[in-house]
Amino acid sequence: MEAIILAGGYGTRLRPLTYSRAKPLLPIMNKPMVSYIAEQLPPEVDKVILAVNYRKDQIEQYFKNHDFGRELIVNDEPEPLGTGGATKFAQKHITGPFLVLNSDIICSLNLSKMIEYHKKHKAMATISLWPVENVSEFGVVDMGADEGSVIGFVEKPKPQDAPSNLINAGAYMLEQDILDYIPSGKLVSMEKEIFPQIIQKTNRFFGYQFEGYWIDVGRITSYLDVHKRLLSAQNLDNFFGENVQNNGVLKNTVVGDNASIANGAALDGCIVLDDAIIEEGCNLKNSVIGAHATIKQNSILDYTVAGDNESVEGTHHNELIWTQEIPKGYPKKQIGNVIGE
Repeated sequence: MEAIILAGGYGTRLRPLTYSRAKPLLPIMNKPMVSYIAEQLPPEVDKVILAVNYRKDQIEQYFKNHDFGRELIVNDEPEPLGTGGATKFAQKHITGPFLVLNSDIICSLNLSKMIEYHKKHKAMATISLWPVENVSEFGVVDMGADEGSVIGFVEKPKPQDAPSNLINAGAYMLEQDILDYIPSGKLVSMEKEIFPQIIQKTNRFFGYQFEGYWIDVGRITSYLDVHKRLLSAQNLDNFFGENVQNNGVLKNTVVGDNASIANGAALDGCIVLDDAIIEEGCNLKNSVIGAHATIKQNSILDYTVAGDNESVEGTHHNELIWTQEIPKGYPKKQIGNVIGE
């Protein structure tokens, strides 16, 4: 069985961290987030198709250096194609029912059980489902009368109008025939353009709800949140990579390899990536410090992201700090937007 891992986006909501790296390689607890997906793949999957575009060389090099025990195909898209377009572009590698997985979802989904559920219901498509409290932030699933059947989606409904509290959780088990519904060579949203067709024309669209945890690591806020949740789940106050020099006072903080934190520095709820330097007297809260970045003596950062290789001093609140050249072709966005955007 094949599994397509969607890894081609720019990750603009995670800028400036994604100016210098592919989004799937952004570390979570010192491991690239795409590695969590690769390790989660069930035994049924013997071939992994990486749908890549932006910084594909970084992703390809990572998988060359890390063997996950499966055949690997790097499927380089000529341009970003969306979830549907990327799936269609992988058609020549698909031999039967297949999985499509988003590389920025960290969750407890058991894919083998989802595959069994798909087969049991003789589904054309099965998507993972997750319950949320605030339905108005998501596309909500409208469930049918039959067990697990999905009859539609309602985009960001008012709470009183929501047909359920379940959302599409980003993992799909699909029959090969679905590829016939997707046009070639264009940007296509599987969720908005293809799934409604499958529901209408086949009546074999199902949802598989799971328990545990689910985090869409698509924003800086959720990037911080996934670390806090994993620290809590592992009953850790902090997490340190290799060769860390720490003389500061840390709480709920993750520190990457070869980072240095000086005496008198205080960090709370932060992520410090590889080779970063935090100098004396710094006070950092709910902030991300990029690889090889330096935070100068007595600086204060709160809800702030410093990109890779940046040198930062002074007081910064709710800022995205990037003083270097933006990569050619990267979608233009306002760098100074607040962290909660």
